[in-house]
Amino acid sequence: MAEPELQPFWERHDDPVTVAVSDVHVRYRVASTDRSRKATSRPARIANRLLGREPVEIVRALAGISLVARAGESVGLVGLNGSGKSTLLRIIAGLETPMRGEVLASSTPVLLGVNAALLPELSGAQNVHLGCLAMGMSPAEARAALPEIVALADIGRAIHLPMKTYSSGMGARLRFAIAVAADPHILLIDEALATGDAAFRERSEQKMDELRSHAGTVFLVSHAAKTVEEECTRALWLHKGRLVLDGPAFEVAQKYRWWAWNLAKGETDKAAGLLEDAFRSGHDTQVHFPDPLPVKGPPRHARRT
Repeated sequence: MAEPELQPFWERHDDPVTVAVSDVHVRYRVASTDRSRKATSRPARIANRLLGREPVEIVRALAGISLVARAGESVGLVGLNGSGKSTLLRIIAGLETPMRGEVLASSTPVLLGVNAALLPELSGAQNVHLGCLAMGMSPAEARAALPEIVALADIGRAIHLPMKTYSSGMGARLRFAIAVAADPHILLIDEALATGDAAFRERSEQKMDELRSHAGTVFLVSHAAKTVEEECTRALWLHKGRLVLDGPAFEVAQKYRWWAWNLAKGETDKAAGLLEDAFRSGHDTQVHFPDPLPVKGPPRHARRT
């Protein structure tokens, strides 16, 4: 008997909230070689000159990001390099603390490539064991999970070789297989599915569908709008730390792709107009947080301000 299709996110308001991000701001202080940037106060300028410090520039990574994700959703993140996609995943995972805002989740998210403790000198099998233990599995569960992880990663007998002998694609496939082995309720994937052949992408898509069918939530960062359109139910378009558009994956991906194409062709005025139109349409609807928020919290990874 075929499983019922999952409803689109805009029709599933009764599903449990798994991730809530409210007005999150992130800024970084980074050294700059731009000598024209000077400290604002005279004492600071003197101190910097005496200590030989480089000028500092404030980089806005995220500005006022708010969203609510629910069980069964697959949320894609699109945007140019530096738009804030990876930073948002790290904030949701609790690996960074926002300067302002709030992040809550119903369980501890698994950020692909971070939660799995992979060591280059150890074999793939040894890393699988360590990665599964790091995600809370028992030693027996870790041993039992090995065959399925090897099959999903499709690395064959290389599982017995040191990780340092793996190609980047093999390592990425193994990280993905380890991350999904524990059936996480919240899975954060940062470009991992960009590697691998068509067969691996099909297997990974099936695994993501399986997670969603078990009321899981998947966040997927990709530079390829087509990947988000095909694998996600919903998409967020980020640009310079701001949320431009939040909606059905096919709609957001198409608008982002048309904007990026015009930008690449040098049609800057047209691209600017498309960006402004998308931003206005994406902010016609405000994000309303349930009160009280139906998530267990604050979990270990959550940051409250």
